[in-house]
Amino acid sequence: MKIKAPVAGISIGLVTDKDRYKLLTDIQGIEDQHGDMDFKVAGTERGITAIQLDVKREVMNPEILSHALKQAREARLFILEKMREVMPEPRPHISPFAPRVVALKIDKSKIGDLIGPGGKVIRNIIEITKAKIDIEEDGRIYITAPDDESARKAKELVQMATGEIEVGQVLTGRVVKIYPFGAVVELGFGKEGFLHISQIADAYIPDIHQVLEEGEEVKVKVIEVDETTGRIRVSAKELGGVPKAQELVKRKGERPPRGPRRTVR
Repeated sequence: MKIKAPVAGISIGLVTDKDRYKLLTDIQGIEDQHGDMDFKVAGTERGITAIQLDVKREVMNPEILSHALKQAREARLFILEKMREVMPEPRPHISPFAPRVVALKIDKSKIGDLIGPGGKVIRNIIEITKAKIDIEEDGRIYITAPDDESARKAKELVQMATGEIEVGQVLTGRVVKIYPFGAVVELGFGKEGFLHISQIADAYIPDIHQVLEEGEEVKVKVIEVDETTGRIRVSAKELGGVPKAQELVKRKGERPPRGPRRTVR
């Protein structure tokens, strides 16, 4: 997600001598070690987002506080200006190799399903994804992953383990049964979705066995979850189609057009 605005922080220190005082603008911590105050202020151009104040003596008063906030604002705006010179606007996307933190919420009654007997399920998810997963008592789940793909996979497995599959989810499943009109795709943790032949590719598929085989992995999008039966319908077409199906369609499109039919008498 793109950030709304850059944030900068500054530390304001304080040195006092009887009725006199001096504020120090610093970002290295010198004022914290030798001064009477360490006042950290962070924010955007529009305002303050965080404050942390440490004082060693009872020297704070409204005048000093007002002066410190004004000095912190001037320093913050200066830093933000220098940041804009290097990067005029935030990048539209985080690097796929950057660490990720993902938060989601599950029903409290599903926590046991996620942990599994003796922790088997959660350990399996961690082993597969290399992500760290923290579970709160109220059902909040925090996933810390080394990269985007690991975070996506961990969230996907958590949702499948707790039955939290939703319309719009993109999952990687395994074809376990093929019928003339579609295929059953195993999504994991006992969940299955049905991939109708019309949802395999954005074109007519005369024979499903030409493009799918049992045991094959296929990327699908959840397009329907029946609230009564729990049945799940998935689509590969909405993700560009099964690769072999798209290749088949492409080859057909490259064939030269047939010439006019001739009638033999």
